[in-house]
Amino acid sequence: MRMHHKGRLVVCFLLALTCSFVVRNHKSALFQRDSSSIVPPKKPNIVFILADDLGWGDVGYQNSLVITPTIDKLAREGVILNQSYVPQSCSPSRAAIMSGYYPYRLGFQEGPLIQNMPTGVPLHLTLLPRKLKQLGYSTYMVGKWHLGFCKKEYTPNGRGFDHFYGFYGGGEKYFTHVLGRGLDLQYDFEPDRTQNGTYSTYLFSDKAVEFIKTHDKSKPFFLYLAFQSVHSPLQVPEKYTDMYPSVTNENRRIKLGMITAMDDSIAKLVNALRRHELWDNTLIVFSTDNGGPQNERFEGSNWPLRGTKKSLFEGGTRAVGFIHGSMLEKTGYVNNQLIHAVDWHPTLSTVAGAKKLDPEMDGLNVWNTLRKNEPSPRKEFMYNILERIPIAGIRVNNYKLIVGNPYFTACRVPPPETKMELDVECTSLIRNGVYLYDLENDPTESFNLAEKMPQRVKEMNTRIEEYKKKLVPTLDPGISVALLSDPQNFGGVWAPGWC
Repeated sequence: MRMHHKGRLVVCFLLALTCSFVVRNHKSALFQRDSSSIVPPKKPNIVFILADDLGWGDVGYQNSLVITPTIDKLAREGVILNQSYVPQSCSPSRAAIMSGYYPYRLGFQEGPLIQNMPTGVPLHLTLLPRKLKQLGYSTYMVGKWHLGFCKKEYTPNGRGFDHFYGFYGGGEKYFTHVLGRGLDLQYDFEPDRTQNGTYSTYLFSDKAVEFIKTHDKSKPFFLYLAFQSVHSPLQVPEKYTDMYPSVTNENRRIKLGMITAMDDSIAKLVNALRRHELWDNTLIVFSTDNGGPQNERFEGSNWPLRGTKKSLFEGGTRAVGFIHGSMLEKTGYVNNQLIHAVDWHPTLSTVAGAKKLDPEMDGLNVWNTLRKNEPSPRKEFMYNILERIPIAGIRVNNYKLIVGNPYFTACRVPPPETKMELDVECTSLIRNGVYLYDLENDPTESFNLAEKMPQRVKEMNTRIEEYKKKLVPTLDPGISVALLSDPQNFGGVWAPGWC
């Protein structure tokens, strides 16, 4: 029977509509006859790159003189984190990232863990690598640990990493990998004595590439690449200092060279992910552990922020960083939402498929904030609570309150390459001082509003007192076992087994 012309048009229209519907809605019931055949989306690989002592003004997208093409490209193609915060120094920051708890709740608030101190992050906590391992991830760590190693339970392998290559302590020589009386370079629990003369930044990126190359692709992986760079001592192959002929300050020139060497090593990692067809399903997080040290040696630059590493001012705690990955729905912009180091544990756990998070944790799940630029669930956070020289800092929305003795420099120090004169705007700081800043309108903390806004000071100080109720006294077991930790007891190597 011949179909009427109008009838044919109707049929064609319906067919086209059905096809369009199918293309746009691949989960349509028409294609879900057997739900068991549906392949769930692959969990993303997660690479967390942590720089050491990298200042706010120490990357190219913040300071055009710094040569960091890989970091700049990843940041601009991803999401630049403009309001991401960390504690003020090494061990507190790493403890917050790994645990999801503020360091003052762990006894880790004061500063770097001394090499021969017999303690570590409390063992009852499930750190990020173990959580991800429970969610089906292979877990690798390369680089600096600095969260305790006096017994195996405190080491990276004891906290959930399948494999660890790096050093336990806080710093060492870049070429010899020696700290004090011993070598600190391990592959799992075996010392690596073969790398004397190899620059650690190269060494760590090469080992990360090796883990990527040999990884079982049937499983997702978590790689924590914690560079020694750009922590002191100031050491770098000469070819990198040659890249900065216009910088006359020798220490600053070396520091800049160290930053560029780290950028080259990150490029190696990116190329390996591409070469092994892992790039499209990998989320990269990049952050510093704290602000750069600013002193007469000009090691780092937090310009134009005020303050330095170890201080609670923005220069010590506002972290340069970004995220990058195809799973981000919105990219190529600057994210101004509040994020804190404690948020990485619950957020990355959520990315990995966690349905239940530790309710006692200080961290919040900010995945939608990162992925979609939605408002952050975080409206306030504690910078830290310190006891030895008492000081505490809190941020609530746009306001920041510091109460106590800010005993580290509060200057705004321009890097020498800018040729600017030293900023003498170092407001007189007093013991038991009160400092209130509106960071939205005054991000450089130039105007103390404490006397003008006493009610806000009172309200925010009340919040600090609430947080103090959960403070754990600083872990300070002393160094009475120093002789037991001596590397000479372990064949000239810093190793666990002495507490």
